[in-house]
Amino acid sequence: MPELPDITVYIEALQARIIARRLTRIELRSPFVLRTVDPAPAALENREVRTLHRIGKRIAWRFNDDLWLIFHLMIAGRLQWAENPKPSRSKNILAVFHFDNGALTFTEAGSKKRASLHIVRGAQALDELNPKGLEVLECDLAQFAARLTLRNHTLKRALTDPRLYSGIGNAYSDEILHAARLSPIGLTQKLDKEEIARLFESCVSVLTHWTQLLREQTGDDFPRKVTAFHPDMAVHGRYDKPCPLCDTSVQRIRYVGNELNYCPRCQTKGRILADRSLSRLLKKDWPRTIEELELAKSSGT
Repeated sequence: MPELPDITVYIEALQARIIARRLTRIELRSPFVLRTVDPAPAALENREVRTLHRIGKRIAWRFNDDLWLIFHLMIAGRLQWAENPKPSRSKNILAVFHFDNGALTFTEAGSKKRASLHIVRGAQALDELNPKGLEVLECDLAQFAARLTLRNHTLKRALTDPRLYSGIGNAYSDEILHAARLSPIGLTQKLDKEEIARLFESCVSVLTHWTQLLREQTGDDFPRKVTAFHPDMAVHGRYDKPCPLCDTSVQRIRYVGNELNYCPRCQTKGRILADRSLSRLLKKDWPRTIEELELAKSSGT
């Protein structure tokens, strides 16, 4: 799922292309992508895009008369810009937005159609789509800590809850927790002040670093390869590869429908976290420490 760095770079690329440009036509290819009925898409045609905003992991376009178009890319939704678009009948295309200087194509790979569009009028309707997570890059340590300890969740769950923090998902939460040297299943209300400060600093540094890196990689182009997996990441998507800090093999488990990646030496004090399905299947054969894991590998079990 595109997260804060990806959405930020998408918005910056769109600002250079569609601000003050007239949206001439909306071509809906999938009737299910539009989740609202009033105002109708025709209400936006022949209007200029005034401003663009990030709302969590959503992209919002503002038109005059307080009309808004909101994209939620979910996991597989992507945006593609072409100055001279070629006709395409791809089943992945959800909608095409035509401007006088090009067209934006909204796609979604796979059969699970989760990406969505909303067209709303007014601040109240827009606010109803806002999960109201805290903007980590705009808050201070005290605000971050208050939100973190509001409930006793695991750190992974807290960071990825859009009602707690804005724009952080599965990929960057892995990177943040690795940078903070904290266990993803550690509990929020059991952290001491130093650990909370370390987590906050890691949130800011990781999100800032990746936003700037993606900007540099994109340059003046439109983002073309938006992905949750980057070769320069420390742990996310790097199962069984060496941790860049200690060379220990990165581990992963399935966690609430997502993949959780971590370094057992840097983050869990040598403990191998239990995967709910595999650990139950293997029972006593499930390795619980780095040493047991390495022994199992050497013996071929």
